Amino acid sequence: MAAPCNRMASWSVIQLLSCFKRATARNNVFRSFSSTSILRLTLQSKSATEKASSPWNLIAAVYLQRLPVISADCSPIEEQFKQMMQQMELEKSLLSDHELRLLEDAERMSRKQADDYDSDDEDSHGDQEIVLAQDLEDSWEQKLKSFQSAPRVRADVDKDLTSVERCLADSLLLLAEQQVGAEKLWLLPQTQWQEGETMRQTAERALASLPGNTNCATFLGNAPCGVYKYKLPKAARTESHAGTKVFFFKAILSDRGRAAASNAPFLWVKKGELERYLKPAYLKKVERFLLEM
Repeated sequence: MAAPCNRMASWSVIQLLSCFKRATARNNVFRSFSSTSILRLTLQSKSATEKASSPWNLIAAVYLQRLPVISADCSPIEEQFKQMMQQMELEKSLLSDHELRLLEDAERMSRKQADDYDSDDEDSHGDQEIVLAQDLEDSWEQKLKSFQSAPRVRADVDKDLTSVERCLADSLLLLAEQQVGAEKLWLLPQTQWQEGETMRQTAERALASLPGNTNCATFLGNAPCGVYKYKLPKAARTESHAGTKVFFFKAILSDRGRAAASNAPFLWVKKGELERYLKPAYLKKVERFLLEM
């Protein structure tokens, strides 16, 4: 104890003043740090309160797509390319077993027609009748003539916009008639977000609430593929409700047999038919993630 006191007593006045200044500076730093932390915590709590009372109404919508069932018709250039590839494959490919058999049958027939033909030189088949490859081709041709393929275009079904079996060569999108304000509009199936659930869960609930569509869709990710935001008119706008944000989620129809019933207020439309039913502003936002259906 005596040693520190003796050491301090030997300090000059200048050393004592510098030590006092350093202690004062540390106290000021501590005060500023404390005030800054309190201010940051206050701002964070204020931000959390503002988020909890957001003036935007959150809605999740589902972009439910029925993929093509049959291949689409080839364009003229695609048809030419297909024929060219088939010709190249025919020229470069090896002979199949059936083609080799045709050559063997032709060679056997030419030997039988020769003047020096000797039946003992042929392989022993006994009394068994030999079925030529050409006979097989004739039987296959008869079966092909009796085969009736299903029509690619069905005028009665393709005109029914409520049928999920229409336009099998095209991709279709589900629209639902919903009440918005005082009018009914055709929109993608949607519902309002509820506290405690994610937007993906809200989208699943919107699809599950449709009759005949429960558990028949596969969602493509947890993140929305697009968003549509609109504000209410100034006369109807309030501090707690300024507008609506709609988050779109993509899904693929996985079971056509369990799709929406024909008497439900639903439509299955192609990309070129959307402008007949959707509002221009709404369609403009939807087309950003439609790409090629």
